[in-house]
Amino acid sequence: MSIESNFGWFDWAIVAVYLAGTVWIGVRANRLIRGMDDYVVAGRRLKSALAVATMIGSELGLVTVVYSAQKGFTGGFAAFHIGLIAGIVTLLVGLTGFIVVPLRSMGVMTIPEFYERRFSRGVRITGGLILSISGILNMGLFLKAGALFVTALTGLRDPVWVSVVMTVLLVLVLIYTVLGGMVSVVLTDYVQFVVLSFGLLAAAGLSVFHLGWGRIVASVTKVHGASGFDPLIEGSGFGPTYVVWMIFTAGLVSCAVWQTSVMRACAAESVEVVRRLYRWSSIGFLVRFVVPQFLGICALTYLLDHEAGRSIFFDEGLRPTADPTTSLQAMPMFLSQLLPVGLIGLIGAGLLAAFMSTHDSYLLCWSSVIVQDVISPLTGDRLTDRTRLLLSRVLIVTIGIFLLVWGLWYELGQDLWDYMAVSGAIYFTGAFALLLTGLYWKRANTLGAYLALGAGCFAVLGLGPVKTAVGLDAWTGAEIGLATTVLSLALMVASGFIFRREEI
Repeated sequence: MSIESNFGWFDWAIVAVYLAGTVWIGVRANRLIRGMDDYVVAGRRLKSALAVATMIGSELGLVTVVYSAQKGFTGGFAAFHIGLIAGIVTLLVGLTGFIVVPLRSMGVMTIPEFYERRFSRGVRITGGLILSISGILNMGLFLKAGALFVTALTGLRDPVWVSVVMTVLLVLVLIYTVLGGMVSVVLTDYVQFVVLSFGLLAAAGLSVFHLGWGRIVASVTKVHGASGFDPLIEGSGFGPTYVVWMIFTAGLVSCAVWQTSVMRACAAESVEVVRRLYRWSSIGFLVRFVVPQFLGICALTYLLDHEAGRSIFFDEGLRPTADPTTSLQAMPMFLSQLLPVGLIGLIGAGLLAAFMSTHDSYLLCWSSVIVQDVISPLTGDRLTDRTRLLLSRVLIVTIGIFLLVWGLWYELGQDLWDYMAVSGAIYFTGAFALLLTGLYWKRANTLGAYLALGAGCFAVLGLGPVKTAVGLDAWTGAEIGLATTVLSLALMVASGFIFRREEI
C-alpha cells in the first residue's frame, strides 16, 4: 500500500510562477548593488518593520520547518521547550542589547571584523576561517533536507528524484544569490514571511480540525508516554543536559552569536532599531519552532493510524523510526494528504522560496566572511570593492557545488537539528568566549582568543560519524558541546588572569 500525494498540476504551476518571481527579483536587485556594504548588509538601511520581516523570513525557512517538524515527530510535545527557550532568550537580548548592540555600535559587518578590532588581525583570520568552515558544514544538509521535503510533498517517490531536486534547487539559489546579495533577500523575505505565516497557521488549524485535539494527545501518549510531554525526563530523548544546551544554542547563539542573525543587526539603521528588531523577532523565534513541531506531532498522529504510514515511519514497537532521513519526510508526507489542491501548492511554493532566501543568506554570509575576514586581511586590505564582489560571487558558486556533493555523500546519523547545533558549535563555542569577554572584560587578550577558538574546534567530536570513529558514543552531542563551551571560556579567562591586561 502506498501514500498518494494531493499535489497536482495546478500546484506545480503555482510553484513555477512563485519561484520565477523570486528569481526575477534577485536578478532585478543586481542593479541596486554598488559595493560590499550593499551586497552584504543592504547598505545598513533596514528600518524596524523590514528588519523584523527579513530576520524572521530567513530564519523561518524550509530547513527550519523540516528539522523542527522532525523534532516534533520524534519527541512529541516535549520538543516545544526549544521554541519557548528561543523566544524568551531573543526577547531578553532585545531588552538588554546583549552582544548585538555593541557590535552594531562598532559598525562591523562580520564578527571576525570585531576580532581584529579587539584582539589582532591574526585572530580575525583564524576566527574567520573557523567560522566559514563551521558555517558551510552547518548548512551542508540544507539541500538534501529541501529535496526530501519536495519529493515527499509531491509524491516523487523514486530516490533518483532527490538528487535531481537538489541540483535544480541549487541552480535557482545560485542565480538568486550571486546577482542580488542581501538586497534580494530583504526584498523577498517580507512576502515569504507573510505567505509562510498564514500558510503554516492554516495547516496547523486544518490539522486540528481533521485530526481532533484529543486524538493528537492520545497518539503522543501512546507513542511517547510521559516523555512526550516533559523534556526533562531522560527517556524523552532530551533530558536536563539537552535543555541547558538549547538555552545556549537555540536561545543565545541563534539570535546573538550566529553570524547570519548578527548580519541583520549590523544591517539595521540604528541601535534602537536593533533592540526593536530583537524584541519583535522573539515572537517569530518562538513560532518558527513550535508551529512546525506541532505539524510533526500531527504527522505522527496521522501516520500512526495509516497502515502504509505505520510501516514506513514506525518500528515494530510503534516507536518513531530511528532513521533520521526517513523521519524528515513524515511532515511533508502528512501535508501531502491534508492540504487541498491550491493551498498545498501555495505553501509548497512559499517554503521553497523561503528555502532559497535562507540558503542565499547563508551562502552570502560565509562567502563574505571568507573575503572580508580571510582573503582581504591576508592581502593587506588592498582588494578593490569590485574584486571583493567578484570573489564573493565565485565563492558562492564554489560553496554551492561543495554543498551538493556533501549532501549526496554524508549519511545523517542524528536528527537534523542536532547535526546543525553540533556543526555550528565548531564556531560558536569559541566565538561566544571571544564576544563575551572581548565586549565586557578588559583583561581578555589575544592568546586567550587563540586558545578559545582552538578549543571550540573540539565540538566536531559531537557529529555522529566522528563520535563513532573516536569511540565517544557514550557522550551526547549536547554534552560534548557544553564541555567545549566551558573549556573555551575557561581558557580565555585563565589567559586574562595569567598574562598582561590588554585594553580595548
